[in-house]
Amino acid sequence: MKKEIAVVGGGAAGMMAAYAASLGDSHVTIYEKNEKLGKKIYITGKGRCNVTNACDTESLFASVIRNPKFLYSAFYGFDNRKTMDFFEQEGCSLKTERGDRVFPVSDHASDIIRTLENVLKKRKVDICLQTEVKSVLTVKKAEADGTDHEQTTVCGLELRGGRRVKADAVILATGGLSYPATGSTGDGYRMAEELSHTVVSCSPSLVPFETAEEWCRDLQGLALKNVEVSMESGGREVYRGFGEMLFTHFGVSGPLILSASSFYKGKDCRLYLNLKPALDLEQLDKRLVRDFEANKNRNFKNALDGLFPARLIPVMIGLSGIDPEKKVHEITRQERRAFAALIRHVPVTVTGTRNFKEAIITRGGVKVQEINPSTMESKLAGGLYFAGELLDVDALTGGFNLQIAWSTGYLAGESAGGMRMEE
Repeated sequence: MKKEIAVVGGGAAGMMAAYAASLGDSHVTIYEKNEKLGKKIYITGKGRCNVTNACDTESLFASVIRNPKFLYSAFYGFDNRKTMDFFEQEGCSLKTERGDRVFPVSDHASDIIRTLENVLKKRKVDICLQTEVKSVLTVKKAEADGTDHEQTTVCGLELRGGRRVKADAVILATGGLSYPATGSTGDGYRMAEELSHTVVSCSPSLVPFETAEEWCRDLQGLALKNVEVSMESGGREVYRGFGEMLFTHFGVSGPLILSASSFYKGKDCRLYLNLKPALDLEQLDKRLVRDFEANKNRNFKNALDGLFPARLIPVMIGLSGIDPEKKVHEITRQERRAFAALIRHVPVTVTGTRNFKEAIITRGGVKVQEINPSTMESKLAGGLYFAGELLDVDALTGGFNLQIAWSTGYLAGESAGGMRMEE
């Protein structure tokens, strides 16, 4: 008789888990409360789906912020290369862009979902849409160690409405709390806690920042490329990155800011923008000397066209404290050098992050110390497996979080399906 495996959640991790589980002699069913699979995948990468990152293995681990060592078996068992091979072999052509980000050639996230759906169909995986799972059912079984100990073991699911279904193994892949409109409403956390698992406090991550400065909001829509951003918390630098950022109606966003949010500690936080990172302080001062010499008879406010975008000029003048009407040749050496230092160190006060509706991923989740990293099986309930964003594991932006979903999903699936033994 075939083993019955139930996968709760039809997102990236759930679909990959169902595929891997189907490779064994098992009957696999996905239970998805939405009307279609992969609802969150549709909106990842601005609808293009940043499938993974083509970096080397060392960089892959370095991009995981919380609990990277937990992912050792998962990454080595199904890494970014195997992910790319999987989609290519199933007919979805991929391309690699700046920052080693990998996308479907079509630039359509729907092609990734369609590929997975076709694979699941070929593997005869049953898919139950608009089917919400209420809880994981368990029984107590005597352990085969000759003692009186009893082990909690999963035996099925209770669906919303009361119907019960049998399962020899359950894979929870319900996602986190980010983008709740896609169905990520924390159901998996509740189910995990009902089975005595600890859920590490959850907060938005890869999320824009709200700022105290009004000038940030005045610059709404302005994108800056090739800038460096550092972030200090409690007076200590916790992040530094180079790339692109965006000013918004509430503060700052863009790839640099989203990555910085992975290190946000919630208090006494300040960003510093280096608008000319290619120049050290002395080189920048020499650049200002040349610019000021070329504009020596103009007012300060009219001498900065070559340095900044037009909308940024009045902001930088205001922050400098130099009279905008002052003739350039009247600017002192001390004022000029202070202005150079400001350009490389523009302070921005962070007052908080945006909420889960705007967060790409969730920080926190099911405590990884309660899960076997070699199999993704619970240490507290036999036959219960975890995958994806539900876990207390997260990474920087750039395809790394989807790779966590593919890797943990595959490992959970092959373990539940009996294709992988504990190391």
